[in-house]
Amino acid sequence: MKESNEKVSFYLTGLVYLLFNLRPAADLGLTVKATLLQLLETGPYVAGITFVLVAFLQYMSEGEKVPWDRRLRLFFTIGIFAGLVYAIVEYTSRSPGL
Repeated sequence: MKESNEKVSFYLTGLVYLLFNLRPAADLGLTVKATLLQLLETGPYVAGITFVLVAFLQYMSEGEKVPWDRRLRLFFTIGIFAGLVYAIVEYTSRSPGL
């Protein structure tokens, strides 16, 4: 049962990651384009922060390797925060419509 719950929470984390990086637009094509652009812009930063965090965790555990599913969970979680911050900056920097 524990393994099943871990798989479900892993997939939910990935889905929430995509949801937080979703950039709605006028039509489906523009939405997909804006979302992919968002993922490509934030991906390297999220991957770098994840890499540093995994290296730190491995150092603190005296060289014990972090499993790949945990690494991806960290990537998704950091990506959720990056998507949230990016969305806040994007939506607050827009000028109000007149």
